[in-house]
Amino acid sequence: MKFTRQRSQEVGVDLTPLIDVVFLLLIFFMVSTTFTRESHLQVVLPEASGEPSAASEVRQIDVVINAEGQYILNDKALVNNRRETLERGVSELAAGDTALPFVITADARTPHEYVVRAMDVAGRLGFAKLSITTEREAETQ
Repeated sequence: MKFTRQRSQEVGVDLTPLIDVVFLLLIFFMVSTTFTRESHLQVVLPEASGEPSAASEVRQIDVVINAEGQYILNDKALVNNRRETLERGVSELAAGDTALPFVITADARTPHEYVVRAMDVAGRLGFAKLSITTEREAETQ
């Protein structure tokens, strides 16, 4: 008796579903990832050797803020540091003239909140000429 030998099927793993899953994961990560560009630019700022302008008799609003957040308007201290008090004092000094220069001088240790409050009051009252005074850095040689 002669038995016919059955052909054995090759055993193999079908890689098609695995490749599909890998491509889907790749697409998912590409779409869901945010790419942030961090640039570390070295910027050298220009220097100026000009002298500050001479003090003139121009009327202006001077707001001085000390390290504790206390406001001084044109050499007169306010009773508190609330927004309403500052706004009332500035509007009395300006007498409706919003074309006056509005100068803010703040101590280096002044909390940011008080400087922003002074800028906000200037904006609410319509002052367009807003400036912040700084101190010149010591020249190093």
